[in-house]
Amino acid sequence: MATDEQGIAQARHEASSDDTPPRGRGTRVRRQRVRAAWLFLAPMLIVLTAVAGWPLVRTFWFSLTDASLSSLDGAQFIGFDNYLVFDDGWYGILADPLWWQSVWNTLYFTLVSVSLEAVLGVIVALVLNAHFRGRTLVRAAMLIPWAIPTVVSAKIWAWMLNDQFGIINHLLLTIGLIDAPLSWTADASLSMWAVIMVDVWKATPFVALLVLAALQMLPNDCYEAAKVDGIHPAKVFFRVTLPLITPALLVAVIFRALDALRVFDVIYVLTSNAASTMTMSIYARQQLVEFQDVGYGSAASTLLFMIIALVTVIYLYLGRRQLGGEQ
Repeated sequence: MATDEQGIAQARHEASSDDTPPRGRGTRVRRQRVRAAWLFLAPMLIVLTAVAGWPLVRTFWFSLTDASLSSLDGAQFIGFDNYLVFDDGWYGILADPLWWQSVWNTLYFTLVSVSLEAVLGVIVALVLNAHFRGRTLVRAAMLIPWAIPTVVSAKIWAWMLNDQFGIINHLLLTIGLIDAPLSWTADASLSMWAVIMVDVWKATPFVALLVLAALQMLPNDCYEAAKVDGIHPAKVFFRVTLPLITPALLVAVIFRALDALRVFDVIYVLTSNAASTMTMSIYARQQLVEFQDVGYGSAASTLLFMIIALVTVIYLYLGRRQLGGEQ
């Protein structure tokens, strides 16, 4: 047991060793590099502020008014009434059960889909990292689901999941797993799992691609040392490989979590405005477009932004703390 621990420690040390300069060296040069970096980033930050900051501020302003799609110029300031107001009862978006249902649907969709994508992405990356005949062809084929536009792939799956002539029901009926066709996108108990399945099918290659890039950057010395010491491959994966690819996996997960929290297209194509799968983005779109209530819809969009920002900050803090603890 002690030999295994020493071998794993040696392998991780060899894999993570680098030629970093001693602390305190080049402090002046470091400050100059930081100033130069900010100087080069300044034009991009100015453009980003103009492109993204102004619409965000304007959306927040509309959330404080009674603006409608037909009369934006005649909007009146009403404060936070779109969020929550008491007038012989609580009214506003924070008192709307459908809003909280959409928040729960979004968080549930994000947690389940991103977790499955992370696990399957690591498995696929490990398979593609192995040496076998036709590996290049398999890698190219793996990217096809990710390369297809989301609306197109969602529409393809909508036909495949159709309860009358979809191929999914046909296959399940043929092998005897079901006795009658299932309404995958209409049944409230199945629709969420249907959209999760479609999202996992499309986004798993993205996670696998990032993890595969991290795997190919790992040195072979650590694995040779572990093999010489006779350490079991499963222990090598959990004690050596997984900690070393964690930074890449965290990047993939945060990108996928951001996409999942603001998901709209795949769910709207498959289930439209169904309450069982309604997300925060679909809720905001319904208020803005169908009900033409710009103030209420802007309030929903502002809350969506705040929730995504909060989840991102918490995730980055926990990820940095975990990586700092490992180092």
